[in-house]
Amino acid sequence: MMKILVTGFDPFGKETINPAWEAVRRLPATIAGAQIVTLQVPTVFDQAASVVHAAIVREQPDVVLDIGQAGGRSGLTPERVAINLNDAGIADNQGNQPVDQPIQADGAAAYFTQLPVKAMVAAIRAAGLPGYLSTTAGTFVCNHLMYQVQYQRAHEFPRLRAGFMHIPFLPSQVSARPGVPSLALTDDVRGLTAAITAIVTQIEDEKDA
Repeated sequence: MMKILVTGFDPFGKETINPAWEAVRRLPATIAGAQIVTLQVPTVFDQAASVVHAAIVREQPDVVLDIGQAGGRSGLTPERVAINLNDAGIADNQGNQPVDQPIQADGAAAYFTQLPVKAMVAAIRAAGLPGYLSTTAGTFVCNHLMYQVQYQRAHEFPRLRAGFMHIPFLPSQVSARPGVPSLALTDDVRGLTAAITAIVTQIEDEKDA
């Protein structure tokens, strides 16, 4: 049975909830015949990657899918590329705010995901939900974690497939923010389930999305 480690961040900034973890912790134990292992990770540079690394060693998953919050986005967005850059516009949950710093001095400038991101988007849309490709995961802890897992893959876990997906704010987070998009938690869970099904069933990516 395929095993997929799915992670979600804890709340950060001024938020009291993070849709990433709220959705991840509600995933079923199996999706499309694959075992789902869930993990909350801290929104802290370096710590997030250490927590995920320990889980990879412990669980030996076939796939790692990290989930993060992207306020302002209107759909679920699988990420294509992680870049070797920390450049935080706000502090993480321990006050760290690196600016223009490489994540790994000996790492590649960027790593591409091994996940079928176009197939994931197609599956999300087929479920009646908004989904689209994103080229960059930003330069905060989300990109940091995506990059670090790819770096770990390159140096320790060559058979691992890994990637990242952002999800929008929850409606409760935007009640005082007119015009800011959001997505219901039940839809987040349905979208993640659809995307994970695509990961399980489609190794090769689609050409269009």
